Amino acid sequence: MWLMISVYITCKDVKEAKLIATHLLEKKLIACVNIFPVTSLFRWQGKVVEESEAALLCKARKEHFDRIREEVRQLHSYEIPCIVALPWHGSDEEFRKWVEEETK
Repeated sequence: MWLMISVYITCKDVKEAKLIATHLLEKKLIACVNIFPVTSLFRWQGKVVEESEAALLCKARKEHFDRIREEVRQLHSYEIPCIVALPWHGSDEEFRKWVEEETK
C-alpha cells in the first residue's frame, strides 16, 4: 500500500500555479512543489487545442488527496482542472519522512 503521492496539476499560467502551490503549502497539504512550463495539446469541445500552461508536481500524503483536490478546485480557473495522484513506488526514506513531517 502506498502512502505518499505526487499530485500533478496543470494551470493556465505560472501566476495561478504559484497561487495554488502557496495555498496548499500554507494549509500543510503538501510538503513541496515543482512548477514547470509546459506545452499541452488536448481535445476540448470537439477541437484539438494547443496551450502554454504551468504544471505543478506536489509531494503529499495519500490521505490528503481528497482535500487537495477540493482546495485546488476552489482556486482553479479551469472548468475541469487536471488533478492527478501519482503513487510513490519507493523513495529515499529521509525524504519520505520529511514530507510526512511537513504535512502533519
